[in-house]
Amino acid sequence: MTSSSPVGRLRVGTRGSLLALAQTRAIAERFDGDVEIVEITTKGDVDRTPLSQLGGTGVFVSALREALLSGEVDIAVHSMKDLPTAPAEGIALAAVPAREDPRDALVSRGGRTLDELQEGARVGTGSPRRKAQLLSARPDLDVVDIRGNITTRMDRAIGSEPDLDAVVLAVAGLQRAGFADRISEALDTERFPQAPAQGALAIETRADDEDAQRAVAVVEDEATRAAVGAERLVLAGLEAGCSAPVGASAGIVDGALTLTASVYALDGTRMLQAAATDSVAHQAVVADRVVRELLEAGAEELVK
Repeated sequence: MTSSSPVGRLRVGTRGSLLALAQTRAIAERFDGDVEIVEITTKGDVDRTPLSQLGGTGVFVSALREALLSGEVDIAVHSMKDLPTAPAEGIALAAVPAREDPRDALVSRGGRTLDELQEGARVGTGSPRRKAQLLSARPDLDVVDIRGNITTRMDRAIGSEPDLDAVVLAVAGLQRAGFADRISEALDTERFPQAPAQGALAIETRADDEDAQRAVAVVEDEATRAAVGAERLVLAGLEAGCSAPVGASAGIVDGALTLTASVYALDGTRMLQAAATDSVAHQAVVADRVVRELLEAGAEELVK
């Protein structure tokens, strides 16, 4: 049996990292009612195993969901790209706020762009997708697997004792944490399509908690929900986890949803791409077309 929050108070669960707290506080200021931020430690916060080995699906999410279902918190705020694509029993995706800049960002010594990095430059990322894209664009790079919070990763490239030439992070994360001035280059999404739902937040409540759902409804953005939903349907259709080398970008113009998705070999030597357009109401149809085209081209062997 779950406990209820004090009258008028919403307990908002979040990871305790600088970035997670910054994005949670920014969005919680818009919720109806008195808000209390509750920090929750997840497996992904304490285990420094590379995401590709850790089994990235849910490692930043499960502890928050457990706190939600147990009644420890009333609302959970996630980076949507961390959410497993399968529904969670007893939990509702109550709101999807407007998405911020979905692009990846290069943070480099000397402010160099990707094309300006010297041959053999050491670039850090914990994302298999980013690694594959970097090697596809620059096969000469030495791409190094890194973990850690946003400041730890930046310090590897621009700190007092750097051991890397650059790192790749999310533009939205750098902006939310107050580090937009550290961005050397925002990578174009046509050349470097983002992770599905990157730049978007997911606000979850218990499925039967109508009070919490009403409180967070103020931040809902229908266009963002439709776009990132289509991107996540690609992951679900490919049966790929959130750490798979898959990029997806969806946009809505005049009621039409256009979805483009790419799948990579981890070493960057192969890339498959597909795109489709239809009305927003046919989101699942658009995603299905893209998935079928990718699978017919051999995507299954790249995402497993």
